[in-house]
Amino acid sequence: MRLALFPRKVERSDLQILEKHFPYYARMNPKFKKEFERRLQYILSSRNFHPRGGLQEVTEEMEVLIGATITMVIFGWKKVRLPHFRKILIYPNQYYSSITRTYHKGEVNPKFGIIVLSWRAFLEGLVDEDDGINLGVHEVAHALKLENQIRHNDEFNFISASVSQDYRAHMALEKEKMKAGEDSPFREAALINGDEFFAVVLENFFERPEVFSEQRPEFFKTMTLLMQQNPLVVSPRVKVEKA
Repeated sequence: MRLALFPRKVERSDLQILEKHFPYYARMNPKFKKEFERRLQYILSSRNFHPRGGLQEVTEEMEVLIGATITMVIFGWKKVRLPHFRKILIYPNQYYSSITRTYHKGEVNPKFGIIVLSWRAFLEGLVDEDDGINLGVHEVAHALKLENQIRHNDEFNFISASVSQDYRAHMALEKEKMKAGEDSPFREAALINGDEFFAVVLENFFERPEVFSEQRPEFFKTMTLLMQQNPLVVSPRVKVEKA
């Protein structure tokens, strides 16, 4: 209803936020930026953002940066929108879960189509673009994987089965290396389970594509096929030559 009756247009102020705080967009060429803005408008128009845990309001910056993170992750697919996950809950800090009885920075609830984020942790993920830790990407990665498995919408099974098979082979090999104590571009949280491995890999795919591609070139190539995009091409970083 919101999308049909009251579309959330991307305003000049939104673009200023992106240029200042979202490097993936800021580095794009004009053609990619135009497409990103169009896709972002759909994402913002089809999501409901709700403050929780004492947060007074959801600001324009919150909507734009969270919406941009979703847009970035799905940018390689022209028709993927993650329609199941329409509700975004935003806490000011980490929050306590009565279900797991522990504190969380973010989570995804597939039953109710909800993505939950700590705003502080989300911002921390944006500030350092080179550490391979990005809460927004991490949680959207979980939503992406779940959306691919949900049969009641048109986006079911959009990830290539053959590429997924190659991905699983790389995952198994990387896990063996990590358990053996070998150097890896991925942090130890990737070893928790398959879902966490995928989320950690995606964080590195978007935050540290240069490191990822240099240390694991074949794995990185597989990820470009899996995600239908190459961050090194879509959002290239300009290298500054040392004097």
